[in-house]
Amino acid sequence: MEPSATKRVLVVSLAALGLLAFAPDLAAGTGLSSTFLPELSQVVVNGLKLGFIISITSIGLSLVYGTSRLVNFAHGDMVTFGAVVAYFFNGAVGGPRMHIVLAGLLAIVAGALLGAGLQKGLWQPLQARKTGKIQLFVISIGLAVLLRHLILLQFGGRPKSYIQYALQEPLTFGWVRMTPRDLIVVAVSALVLVGIGLMLTMSPAGRAMRAVSDNRDLAEASGVDVRRIILMTWVLAGALGGLGGVLLGLVENVNYLMGFRMLLLIFAATILGGLGTAFGAMAGGIIIGLVVEMSALVSPTELKLMWGLAVLVVVQLVRPQGILGRKERIG
Repeated sequence: MEPSATKRVLVVSLAALGLLAFAPDLAAGTGLSSTFLPELSQVVVNGLKLGFIISITSIGLSLVYGTSRLVNFAHGDMVTFGAVVAYFFNGAVGGPRMHIVLAGLLAIVAGALLGAGLQKGLWQPLQARKTGKIQLFVISIGLAVLLRHLILLQFGGRPKSYIQYALQEPLTFGWVRMTPRDLIVVAVSALVLVGIGLMLTMSPAGRAMRAVSDNRDLAEASGVDVRRIILMTWVLAGALGGLGGVLLGLVENVNYLMGFRMLLLIFAATILGGLGTAFGAMAGGIIIGLVVEMSALVSPTELKLMWGLAVLVVVQLVRPQGILGRKERIG
């Protein structure tokens, strides 16, 4: 058989197996498929975009756990709350029809108020009564279900989209195609993450949050108003959750289940980075976003969540405290 015939037979066989996109480009002799590098570049950019959003939403969950040792299962629905509030001000029939920027700012404020209200009206009284962690966890699940169905009653079950940035022509940057909306989401997310990092390291409130998260008793003995810091943490968590919901609503449609679907990735990022560490949540979110999007190169898109959880399991086996977490000794 001639060499050219052998090459044709091999390529046809790979195509029959559905592996042509990852097979060597034998005719060109490049060693890689002509579409592999463009696809890889695109999914890396998509992974960073998703990872930034996961990071923003994970920071609040991680800080809340660090300061109050509460696993807030309702955090995903707080993300949905921010997206729905922004939709009400932006695109709801009979609503004020504000620009998405102003609607997003109001959603962030609403998320902060929701976080403060939950802490002052629910979690602080429960913890003052020495309610156990298991009971608090079950209550947070019930709160998540309550918020989700209240949003369903008011918002409805059909996906909706914001008025601005709904349909856009993608821009091409070499192998990568991104819409102006996606560029705005990435830029805003990166600026927010940098701002949160600076706030936690340079401002007195941020240093107090980290101190309470590291050692609550020592921080209280050093003169830190722990109750006030916990309230500030909930306000920050609610605001970041609202912002994450707005950004996710720009990338996808607004849906009453959007935060619940993201919750598993948010928990995975928080645990992967290290419970209670804001910078760990940032790193974990970016890693989870990259892994989830890049998994589409080797498996069906329906299995995206599986790959995120697989990375979490592997890291937990090697480093149980997470990437930036610390080992704790009990007793």
